[in-house]
Amino acid sequence: MTEEKQKQIFKFWLNKHKALFFKVVHAYAYTAMDKDDLFQEITMQVWHSIPAFREESAVTTWLYRISLNTAIKWTKKEQKHNRAETLDQVEHLLQENQKHIDERLSWLYREIYRLNEIDRSITLLLLDNFSYREISGILGISESNVGVKITRIKKQLITKSKKTDYHGI
Repeated sequence: MTEEKQKQIFKFWLNKHKALFFKVVHAYAYTAMDKDDLFQEITMQVWHSIPAFREESAVTTWLYRISLNTAIKWTKKEQKHNRAETLDQVEHLLQENQKHIDERLSWLYREIYRLNEIDRSITLLLLDNFSYREISGILGISESNVGVKITRIKKQLITKSKKTDYHGI
């Protein structure tokens, strides 16, 4: 593959699937600086992986796999360096800077952020209407395990939502 062809594919995918990248970034990074870092990590990984794409799966499935794996690795690296601030320490900063965002959506992203890596990944894929089989393939876990985890995640979010003012979530 020529570098020019790789650039064309990269630009097209970045433009067409930027919402996918931002969902992953919002679920795995919380501060603006960390979001920028993670977005850069994901896009770099996508760039380097383009020549390996064999069209054996949908582009979105493949991009999710790259994005989620990159985000999980990035999260572990950040935790190892203890650079990340806790959610409680930065929550007030995010609320001040993002007043225009629907509070229910902010609540949902905060709760997704608090999930472990696999549950975060499952939640994002489920919100994008991936089937249990597709989620299973992307994450390398069984379909039945996906179903059990989704049931537990839903119960957890419903319970938490009842303790807030956001009963509509």
